Amino acid sequence: MFVFVWDDLQVAKGYRPVARDQLMLLPPDMREWLGAGHPVWLVIEVCRDHADLGAAHRARRTGGRGAAGYDPAMLAALVVWAYAQRVTSSRRIEQLCGTDVAFRVICGGGGGPDHVTIARFRAGLGAAAADLFASVLVLCARLGMGQVGTVALDGTKVRANASAQANRTRERLAELGRELAAVHAETDAAEDELFGPGVRGDELPAELADPRTRRERIAAALAELEAERRAAGQERDERAAQARKDLAARQDRVDKLFAAQRAKVADFEERNAAKITATGRGLREGRPVPPEEHVKIQRAARRLASAKQRAAEPGRDQEGDQPAARVRNLTDPHSRLMPVRGGGFIQGYNAQVVATADGLILATELTCDTTDNQWFEPMLRKAENAAKVMAAHRRPGPGYHRSDRIGRILADAGYLSEHNLTCHGPDRLIAVGKRRDLEKAARAGTKAGRNPAGPATRAMTGRLTTPDGIAAYRQRGHIAETPHGHIKHNMGFRQLSVRGKPRATAEWALAATVHNLFKAITTGHLTSHSLATLAS
Repeated sequence: MFVFVWDDLQVAKGYRPVARDQLMLLPPDMREWLGAGHPVWLVIEVCRDHADLGAAHRARRTGGRGAAGYDPAMLAALVVWAYAQRVTSSRRIEQLCGTDVAFRVICGGGGGPDHVTIARFRAGLGAAAADLFASVLVLCARLGMGQVGTVALDGTKVRANASAQANRTRERLAELGRELAAVHAETDAAEDELFGPGVRGDELPAELADPRTRRERIAAALAELEAERRAAGQERDERAAQARKDLAARQDRVDKLFAAQRAKVADFEERNAAKITATGRGLREGRPVPPEEHVKIQRAARRLASAKQRAAEPGRDQEGDQPAARVRNLTDPHSRLMPVRGGGFIQGYNAQVVATADGLILATELTCDTTDNQWFEPMLRKAENAAKVMAAHRRPGPGYHRSDRIGRILADAGYLSEHNLTCHGPDRLIAVGKRRDLEKAARAGTKAGRNPAGPATRAMTGRLTTPDGIAAYRQRGHIAETPHGHIKHNMGFRQLSVRGKPRATAEWALAATVHNLFKAITTGHLTSHSLATLAS
């Protein structure tokens, strides 16, 4: 047994000194603050030399009186780096510009922009965000990325900067409008009595007046709901007219079948009576079935009765579901209540993404639609155009892809329709049900997927139950959902910071740009050497 006595220990070294009064803590050369291999240098160089920020430069005002503005290339690098570090708050970005070395390097070591400048730059990105996304995609193509042989389309719900509690029905919006109009009228009368007609005493200059008032948001939301109500009424009338035509066609078919069978019975009776009179014997052929007992006529009559019953039920659409109440959000009128996986709803947008096999976002669009079906062809066209642009900028080399065409596109059952299966474009696999159910049915040799109403759907059902179809469709989950998982889980981007579809679209394009840029960095395609090679 050993016993150590503290007094007998000899300490060889003391503590490091904490010299807080040291005059210079960092090297005088900013390039020595971070190592040459730090990714922030790549972000700075891409935004400075390779990003298309012409729209951002045109939106910035230069010249005249006042302090000089911030370079859009620096601001773009700042927000790109911030989003990559899971920081979307403009106030938090302002704080990090004074405390984080990488943020200070982006700002040039001096004082960084305040949160108002950052928020205004992000809110005013507009077309510059789309140009930035496209230029980074071209850069990835020049680096040999973008495998478009097999791509996948998928949608994901993104929370809006608005609460679901701010949704109002058309009736409630109209009531709020009347209440605000009454309040404004009372206020105007009181101010006219105090200051004189037409003068309040606190008017702002026209260039400082904010048009995004609560009253105008209510009026805009009410007008949009009214337009949708008229459009829905017109669509409902068209469906009702088509339903009446279908009923008339079904009734005509039943009447014709009934009359034809009745004629057969009458003809048989006449010929049978004539033969009995002539020979004393009836016809040897069997007696025709009466019309009311004929199987084909009974089936047609049952279908007619079912169609009449569906048409007689009020308040139901073509699929037989009760229509949901139409509402609009007062905070962000462009956002919608979106159903999410597992049940429930969020106030948000539906982001459509086409991804490549090597993890790039080839095309994206932020939509207000709660379903995906109508976005298959538009996203396919955007992806085809992006693939052509990438092919035009590829450099021959080890990663060179000769084809500029998408070989196959994969999509889940949310995009299934006869039109999407047959529209012009590359080969496609669109699920007719859940993948596990399709594979289970293929193993058991049973029926799979939805009721194959159309020929294209029936053909797709057959393809998805073959070994080749199963193996090809298994790639969809990895290709399509990996970008969504990276943006939401790794980047922490689950909610938009801005309001209104134009600004929300720009912010989502920014998030997609960050995904593509850091995909190139983490895979080793984008390095200081590769950028120097491209510049040479």
